[in-house]
Amino acid sequence: MKARGKSFRVKYLQLLLFHIVMALVIYQFNPAGKIFLFAIIGYFLIKIFSSGNRNDEILIAAAYITGFEVFSRMLGGVGFSYEFAKYVVIGFMLLGMFFKGFNRKSWPYVIFLLLLIPGVLFSAINLDYDSSVGNAIGFNLSGPVCLAITALYCYNRKMVKERFQEVLLALLLPIIATTTYLYVYTPNVRDVLTGTQSNFEASGGFGPNQVATILGLGVFILFSRLLIIKDRLVNIIDVVLLALICYRGIVTFSRGGMITAAVCAVLFVFFYYFRISSKEKGSLIPKIVFIVIVIGVTWLRSSFVTEGLIDKRYANQDAAGRVKEDITTGRKDLINEELQAFYDYPITGVGVGKTKEFREQITGYATATHNEVSRMLSEHGIFGLTALAILLFTPLIFRLSNKSNPYLISFLLFWLLTINHSSMRISAPAFVYGLTLISIVSFEKKDRIYRKSVITE
Repeated sequence: MKARGKSFRVKYLQLLLFHIVMALVIYQFNPAGKIFLFAIIGYFLIKIFSSGNRNDEILIAAAYITGFEVFSRMLGGVGFSYEFAKYVVIGFMLLGMFFKGFNRKSWPYVIFLLLLIPGVLFSAINLDYDSSVGNAIGFNLSGPVCLAITALYCYNRKMVKERFQEVLLALLLPIIATTTYLYVYTPNVRDVLTGTQSNFEASGGFGPNQVATILGLGVFILFSRLLIIKDRLVNIIDVVLLALICYRGIVTFSRGGMITAAVCAVLFVFFYYFRISSKEKGSLIPKIVFIVIVIGVTWLRSSFVTEGLIDKRYANQDAAGRVKEDITTGRKDLINEELQAFYDYPITGVGVGKTKEFREQITGYATATHNEVSRMLSEHGIFGLTALAILLFTPLIFRLSNKSNPYLISFLLFWLLTINHSSMRISAPAFVYGLTLISIVSFEKKDRIYRKSVITE
């Protein structure tokens, strides 16, 4: 995709500069994070209502909030709720459906939402008296509901490839701000190293798992931009950003986000290669080799700065070089306990939010889940199993008749891998899942579709 000249580059540089400065201002004055966020939400609402969402401003707004979520949590929360971003994304998607409706063929996601109801009812009956039913349901179901509403809006929604890249850029820009904040928060990673475990100080004082997940998503978006966007200046900037974000993602010492990014990138190359011309294939290989070299150098830099600890982390070793017995860092036990709840209550499950109490009864520890698949099974029973099947197979069936979106398989895998190591604690897997269902069309076709809808109305 050829970039659209000087104005494209200038706009990109302006947006980058704005978000770098924003991160620096927020570092000096934390409350500025809330000011920026609500100002941006207000800006998007004005854009949406003034245009009637003609150019899918809804998706750009939702993408931005998704990218900003982890940054807001690093700042101590800038919304009214810990799940603030998910609620805002849901709100934007519902607003989008008010303007444009949704595709009738997206009915599997309506069924998915209905399948969540029995678990909610059983939760209200089954949760301990000292538990907050509302908080338990909000924490565990805000992610799945966000996913379903996003999927309803996105299903077979027509979008030109340039606009789709703008949605991805809106998702990327707050990640760049997050990375900038990390560099000023911990300028010297070596000073905060304590071993091979996930490092909170290198993650802005927040959960390394969530930080690595969103940084990994940024790495993948930049990787895909380097292959798709054909503009030398933009490519140079993107490869520098790729190295910078990849480095900070690696030194969180949380492996899930970076491994997910790598797997998604490999799959993207595979599917993208078979959809481009022979001439483009010839220039693709050198690009990929160069990117791999950049990532390799970034890894070597990470290894040097961490004095080899990062190599041991990815080799599943402790600081002394001894191989750890459990490569999943305790997640295997959590999954087994949740599967046991499914075996004990295969029809109804234990109820939304009840798995934590179920685990406490067995082990004495009330640990939250890290795996959305086992959580759905344990809390929703056979209804959860059916719901998961809908989420997995609907995009794959959609792709059989619509191969226009080169991101479909990579984004579906991002969702699947992320929910298996980080559950749905952030909105990113839910929103990215919705993007798998977008149809990429030519500008002329999109214009014809819009004019037809106006005439029909």
